[in-house]
Parts: sequence; structure tokens; C-alpha cells
Amino acid sequence: MLSELIILPPFLAAFFIGIGILSGRINGEASEQLTARITLYAAFISLAAVLIAIAIKLLGTLPEYVVLGTWFESGSYRINISFIFDDISLAMGATTIIFSVMVVRFSINYLHREIGYHRFFLVLSLFIGAMLLLVMAGSSALAFAGWELAGVTSYLLIAYNYHQPVPVNNATRAFITTRIGDIAFVIGIFFAFFWIGSIEWNDIASQVIELPRWEARILAACFLLAAIAKSAQVPLAPWLARAIVGPTPSSAIFYGAVMVHAGVYLVLRLEPVFEHAPLAMGLMAFVGLLTAIYAFFCGLTQTDAKSALIFSTMAQVGLMFFEAGLGFWDLALWHLCAHAVFRGYQFLTVPSVMQQSQGMRPHSVPQFIARQRWLYLASLQRLWLENLGDWIVVKPIQRLGSDLHYFDNQVIDSAAGLPIPKASSAPMESAARKEYQADPEVIQVSGLGGRLIYALADLFYWFEDRLILRGIGEDIVRVGRHRLGSTLNRFEALLSEPRFLVALVIAALLAAL
Repeated sequence: MLSELIILPPFLAAFFIGIGILSGRINGEASEQLTARITLYAAFISLAAVLIAIAIKLLGTLPEYVVLGTWFESGSYRINISFIFDDISLAMGATTIIFSVMVVRFSINYLHREIGYHRFFLVLSLFIGAMLLLVMAGSSALAFAGWELAGVTSYLLIAYNYHQPVPVNNATRAFITTRIGDIAFVIGIFFAFFWIGSIEWNDIASQVIELPRWEARILAACFLLAAIAKSAQVPLAPWLARAIVGPTPSSAIFYGAVMVHAGVYLVLRLEPVFEHAPLAMGLMAFVGLLTAIYAFFCGLTQTDAKSALIFSTMAQVGLMFFEAGLGFWDLALWHLCAHAVFRGYQFLTVPSVMQQSQGMRPHSVPQFIARQRWLYLASLQRLWLENLGDWIVVKPIQRLGSDLHYFDNQVIDSAAGLPIPKASSAPMESAARKEYQADPEVIQVSGLGGRLIYALADLFYWFEDRLILRGIGEDIVRVGRHRLGSTLNRFEALLSEPRFLVALVIAALLAAL
């Protein structure tokens, strides 16, 4: 009963708000009070249920593992609708719902008369339910449902101002980046099914010690990648700075207090798995420390309050990964809960602080960066980590998609007898190549193979231009003509001397024998 009271109210609130919006009964400023009451009452019900669960837990009468039924069953495989009430889940659940109540109450006045007021509270209710489902779930499949729904709501609130291109682009980038972690999460669930035979958190924790070391490492690596993507750790960190374009309340609850810590919760939940894979723990500590250094360095030159706070958040989350990687699991949990409340409060007070600090002189850049232009530029550009990711991942995927689209239109559709769209002739070439299109004798190529040919042609052109046309080639010719030529002349003069001729004849006779 407690599990339903904890998780269902936010989902029901989202359902009723959605029905009201579709039916037209919730619309405009006149319905703001109704939407606010539905959301706030639902959050208070979940808060009361969490506090009751904690009280019963302290009395020692609350079971740690509750199964409500079977979600899916096939042969010996079964997915239960189960919930877990251990210290980690209750601590995360309490942190999530307490701060959610604060954000809901803050948003009622902050978003008054905003376009999309009702939509915001609908998505916020979905997010609260998703996070409670994630932290209270007793199986990895149920946790993944909350994990994924939290990612979808994150996308919707980053793109809250969907009529503007920047929020939509940032939301899409954040959504796609975190999908990398989602794929790793699914692969980890598959390996748990295949190697352990169960995806319940308790079964994974108790039976992982029976796995061979390499299987435990793979399992830990999959869940670690999921945590890295969700908590914006290096090298998947840049999406977090883009996510703050949403409303301040959503930035506070998503990236200051709750969702950014979901990856830390995952590694804390899988403590036995990582304990059985020390190599994964070492990697976790390294990634966390690297992220903390990266965020600290980039945060030194940020010029707005939310960007400074988001890099500070990234650094603190990196330290949590570092603590967990060193085996300080309890410290990481305490750090998580304390930081969530404190950082979320800072995000909520950003508008007031900006109002009160008008006319005040901002803090200057540290001297060790200000004196070195390259350091300042590197910090301002955030070490070009996002550009590197675009070059390594994004652009090749875009080109591959363009090539596949071209192949589908030109080959598959043609083979099937379908009409070929006029607009799909070939993947778009760069502006530098367009000047050759007017020449009928120039053969145009496209795709990855074509780009490889262009790259080789550019390399040969560079070689010819630098070594022949710009004078370097003349030096090579002069060196070859004088030094190599004089060396060959001396060698020929030596061979013409009688003693060398006799030696050459003797060598020829010996070779003939």
C-alpha cells in the first residue's frame, strides 16, 4: 500500500491535468489555481507516504522488498512489479519528494501567467512520479521505466519554449546524448538476465559474486556508462550546460537537485557489482576526478549565474563518483543528499540574487588564467569537448545518415520500382566542391568513400603545393642534384681505379664458381 501511495499520486495528477487540458476545462489563467492544487496535493500525499515509510523502517516493521505482482513472465524468466525500501531508496525518495514539493510551491507563483503554465505542471508531475519510480523500483526493468520517463520529461522541459530554436536544439542534443547511457542500461539488463537469470536488484547484488571476473566487469561497465551519461560525466558532460535554457524551477529540480544525481544513485545501488569489479571502480574514480577538474576549470570563466552553478554541480557530482570509486559509498550517499538540497535551493534563488546584485561588480577571473590567454580561451571554450564530440560522433553519424538516405532513394526505391524523389540526388557537398560542378569532365562522387577520395586529393595537393610550388621542393632538388650527385660521382671515380676493378673481377669469378 505504501508503494502505491508514494508513486501513483504524481502520475494521477499528470493524468487529470492532461484530461483537463484536452477537454478544455483547464485553460488559461482562470485554471491556474486548479492545476497548482492538483500538483501540490499529489506531491504532499507522496511526501506523507515516504515519511510514514521511514518511520515504519525505523521501528523495524517495514519489509525491505515488496512484490505487488508479475509484470511479465516467459518460461523461467519473470519481471516482477517490485519495490525496495532499503536505506538508499528511502534516502533518495525523501530527497526527491521533499525538494519536489519545494519546487512545485515555488513554481506556482514564479510561472504565474506564463504561456504553458499547465503544460509545465503536467510534465513536472510526470517527472516526480518517474524519479520516485526509479529510486523505489525493486528491479532494473522497472527502474529503467522511470529512468527513461525522466529523460523524456527532461527533454520536454528543456524545450519548454519550443517556438525558439535554441531550446529545441539543446533539448535534442541532451536527449540524444543521454540515449547513449540508456542503450548501455538496456545491455546491462540483458547481461543480468543472461548471466544471473534475474533482473531484480536484490538478486543481482547477491549473485554477482558467482560470476567470473570478466562478466562482472562487463556488467559493471554497462551500468557505469549509463550513470556517466545520466549524470553528465566526462566525456559526455557538455549536454548539461545546454540543459539550463529551461525555466528556473525545472533547472533546479532536474540539474541541481534530483535527476543529475540519478547516475550516482545507480552506482550506489549496484555497489556489490562494482565491488566485484575493481577495474570498473578504478575507472569510475578516474572519470569522477577528471569531471571535477574539468568542471572547476570551465566554471572559472562563466559569465552568468546558472552556468556557474551548473558547472559547480558537475564538479560535485564528479566528486561523488570519485568517492564511490574509492569505496566510500556512505560518504557518496550523504554527499548526494546534502548537495541536492543545497544546490537546488541555490538554483531557486538565482532570480532573487540577480535582482539584488544589480550594480555590483562581478568577481574577476583568477590571475593564473587571466595572464595566460590560451588558458582563458580553453576555459571559455570548455576545452572544446563538445566540438570534439561533434567531430568524432555527431558529424560521422549525420554523414552516414545522409548516405543511407541517398542509398535508400537511389538503390532501394529504384530496385522496388518506386519513383525517385527529385530532391534526393546526392548528399550535399561542401561549398569548396561546388565550383567543380560546372565542369562536365569532373567526376562527382559522394558518400563516405567519396569524402575519403577528396581527403586523399587534398593531401596530395598539399604535398605538391608545399614541396614543389612553394620552394621546399626546390631545396630538395638542389640537395639531390648537388649532394647526391657529387656522392655518385665520387663512387663512380672509385670504381674506375684499377684496384677496385680487379676486386670487382675477382668477386664476379667467385660468384660464378
